[in-house]
Amino acid sequence: MNKRTVENRFYDLKYVIFCTLTFFLLGTFVELYLINHYTDIFQIIPIVFVAISFFSFLVLIFKVTRLTLKLFKFTLLSNSLIGLLGVFFHLNSNYEFEKEMKPSTDSWGLFIESLSGALPALAPLNLVILSMVGYSYILILKQNQ
Repeated sequence: MNKRTVENRFYDLKYVIFCTLTFFLLGTFVELYLINHYTDIFQIIPIVFVAISFFSFLVLIFKVTRLTLKLFKFTLLSNSLIGLLGVFFHLNSNYEFEKEMKPSTDSWGLFIESLSGALPALAPLNLVILSMVGYSYILILKQNQ
């Protein structure tokens, strides 16, 4: 491979999105595992869907068909919904904790406190961002067809 080919491949948008999505999927899976995000049945859901998304992404890499595209889109949509649901669960748990700690505080004050509570309230939105990166990969695939 000559130097020009390597430079072109490095800056190729499809390749950059491919690498980003690969690291994002693997990193999210490893992070959820390392923080023991599997102690409850609801905590297992994001781990399972990130793994399913990774495997559907692998299938899509080797075989681009309507079925593999639909499967990948479904996993991306599922990840987005799970991410939004995760924000609700994290905020709700933090809110309940803050309510016990400060019963005289008004609802708005409890909500603000729950944003910075023990559970990272907005961390599940990473699954929504992951889905957006995945969908941009699909758009690149469709442009190249």
